[in-house]
Amino acid sequence: MKPGLEVTVLGEARCTRGGALSARRRASLCSCSMGRKRQVVRARGISQPLPLWMRLYFYGMHGLTLDVLSSCMRRLPHSHDYQLLGFSSPYRCLLHALAHLALEKIYLQRKSFPDNALAFHFVFYPSVFVGLQILLRKTLLQSCPQERALSAAELGLQYALAIYYSQVFLRSVLRLRYQGGEGQPSAAPRLPLILRFIFFGMHGFMDEVFFTSAFNLLEKPGSAVSGHTSLWSFFMYGSCSLVVERLFFYLCYGRGWGAWRRLPVYILFVYTWELSWGLGLRTCNACSWDYSHYPLNFMGLVTLMYLPGWIFLSFYQDLLSKVLLRIRYV
Repeated sequence: MKPGLEVTVLGEARCTRGGALSARRRASLCSCSMGRKRQVVRARGISQPLPLWMRLYFYGMHGLTLDVLSSCMRRLPHSHDYQLLGFSSPYRCLLHALAHLALEKIYLQRKSFPDNALAFHFVFYPSVFVGLQILLRKTLLQSCPQERALSAAELGLQYALAIYYSQVFLRSVLRLRYQGGEGQPSAAPRLPLILRFIFFGMHGFMDEVFFTSAFNLLEKPGSAVSGHTSLWSFFMYGSCSLVVERLFFYLCYGRGWGAWRRLPVYILFVYTWELSWGLGLRTCNACSWDYSHYPLNFMGLVTLMYLPGWIFLSFYQDLLSKVLLRIRYV
């Protein structure tokens, strides 16, 4: 081979190797960059506030819970009823969701009062809150049953609720973050046990109010849509759902069981839980349900007539557990 040709070939070989190394280096840098971008996306996913639909869900459920509590407390001094019944309706739940979404927008304007935080939290926001409640009662809620007159005591209660929403509820909800996407949930601490218990308890109130509202509407078509529940249901549903949540994580992620394979375990536990609570509450005359007039009942405390409803709630509980797994309190 001629010397000039040899030098040319060696130069081309070096260029080829250099090009290959450069291509590999670029691929490596690109891979690192993609990895960093994915980490940034995950981090941004963790820092996202709760989606609009989720906040509406929380606001409606929380407002319905306050309806149940307030109506029960009003009845208790006069009835001495240990069943602790409270009332609300799906219609009121929807109004609570929309009204408190509007109040959230007002609350977010607190930064416009940097030198007058006390005036905002104890004068401006409560005034808007109470004014909105008066407007709703005079218009959309005028025909609702169990609606109270706007007495001085009622206005005082609404003012106290406004302070609670401003200082406790909205401040807590707006600290919640949701990790969207299909990736694995973050290793950051999930919702504390007490917050999940409160969520499941409030959800139990909503389930029973919606269920009894539908039954009342079927029994008395044309009547006002209203449902009821018992304060005991908060503790019954809250504790039951926490155990079912643990079963879901163990059977689904630990054992790899599918939904239909987990279902019999859920149903067996739910019926056992309902029977146990019913027996305990019946001993102190506080049990709010009696299924003796239904077929396929046992001691009037459980009935297979409600099996389709429990199946639906069991599947829905799995969805709730997956959603709560992605919520972080920061």
